[in-house]
Amino acid sequence: MFKEIKKLHTQGYEIVAGLDEAGRGPLAGPVAAAAVVVSDKKLEVRENDFRGIRDSKKLSAKQRDNWYKILTSHQNIQWGVGIVSEKIIDKINILEATKLAMVKAVLDLEKRLGKSVDFLIIDGNFSIQIAQNAEDRPRQNLPRSVLGQLSIIKADDTIFNCIAAGIIAKVTRDRMIMRLHKKYPVYGFDRHKGYGTKEHLLALRKHGPCEIHRKSFAPVKK
Repeated sequence: MFKEIKKLHTQGYEIVAGLDEAGRGPLAGPVAAAAVVVSDKKLEVRENDFRGIRDSKKLSAKQRDNWYKILTSHQNIQWGVGIVSEKIIDKINILEATKLAMVKAVLDLEKRLGKSVDFLIIDGNFSIQIAQNAEDRPRQNLPRSVLGQLSIIKADDTIFNCIAAGIIAKVTRDRMIMRLHKKYPVYGFDRHKGYGTKEHLLALRKHGPCEIHRKSFAPVKK
């Protein structure tokens, strides 16, 4: 899980962040992303300490919650999150919104670290745009610079920083949806988290979309 991170450290990249998202597919609610750094340069965080951790989609809700508590309180792990609303998703499309959420997650991580990230490992097959020069930052409020990026499909199942980011992003988003369920109980968000299940589609037909539905997504638009 740490092989790729160690390799980047030997190449001179000190702060390597793993990125993953949660919520690209749902018909409602925001998309969330997280960025995670293991701050121990020697990577003395051992794989045995995280036996059983894996892609958030392969964990139960209880397991994700347990790992979230461990990850977000670990002394050698730093993390940041980024959220992009359904309204922005409708304006710029889900892929661009996902990228924006990742940029926000890097910004949040850098704020917590008090320094810039050197390298990003992104779960997926795309890159994100980070301001390289100080002059670019005031308008966009983006991180200072990222020296390199590596996009890896299924990194959230093979690279620790991305696995951790996926869990943090998923739990963060699920908790937001649970709060939104109290405001819009007729859709059953507490059960499907906004995904297009049969129950959700039936509720859409009966009640129509609510404020947090993604109006640009075909089932909602229809």
